[in-house]
Amino acid sequence: MNGQRHPARTGDGRDSVEEAYRIFGEASHQMQAQMRQSSVAVVTVLATLWLAACSGASAPRPAGEAAREATPAGTTSAAVRVVALGDSLTAGLGLDARQAYPSLLEARLRESGLAAEVVNAGVSGDTSAGGLRRVDWALEGDVRVLIVALGANDALRGLPVADLKRNLAGIIARAQTRGATVVLAGMEAPPNMGPAYTAALRGAFRELAAEHRVALLPFLLDGVAGDPALNQSDGIHPNAEGARKVADNLWPLVEQAVRASRPR
Repeated sequence: MNGQRHPARTGDGRDSVEEAYRIFGEASHQMQAQMRQSSVAVVTVLATLWLAACSGASAPRPAGEAAREATPAGTTSAAVRVVALGDSLTAGLGLDARQAYPSLLEARLRESGLAAEVVNAGVSGDTSAGGLRRVDWALEGDVRVLIVALGANDALRGLPVADLKRNLAGIIARAQTRGATVVLAGMEAPPNMGPAYTAALRGAFRELAAEHRVALLPFLLDGVAGDPALNQSDGIHPNAEGARKVADNLWPLVEQAVRASRPR
């Protein structure tokens, strides 16, 4: 459906936030070191048309390549194209490509009888500004649904919330201009950023959802962040089981968007 908009979901996911981010706070110095290392890799990403990920992650595959391989002959042209625009949480840092949540969503959509391809456009270390710079590339082709899962690195670096909101608004506007339905995934700030920053970040996602009338998942890592059983040894990135939980979190919104969409 062209330019379909969904009302924002309510709720701020704060019930388990403090405990969920206990490990985030403990790992913040480690992540900041990873981010410094990732800055060099991001230059490489730009130089190779965003086909390489930083921080030792496997290179993102060209848009649609994995989906085309998984699409039975004769069905590609009828498939609803979904793109997940995000950072290492989307790219699946430390996981096999098939374990990352975009691949899990595609498999679940197909199991539900929905012809869809989900392109993983996650780049490790990316911020909302990076997502805005490459959104036009991500939207190439007949993209019907765009999952926007950015902001974790903005929060870890303490970047201005106003900048994050402006960048995400730009991404949403470009997607809607092309007739794509947007699913916005919210992020949370580590507790060491302070209550004012945390509240501002939460508010930015809620305001974006309301202002642009897009579906909102308040916290991408709800039920995952802070749980050692669902995260890798860094305490930040979901393991395979955690990625399945992330896919579960997104599933109702993505399923609704895909069912309402038709390829042009």
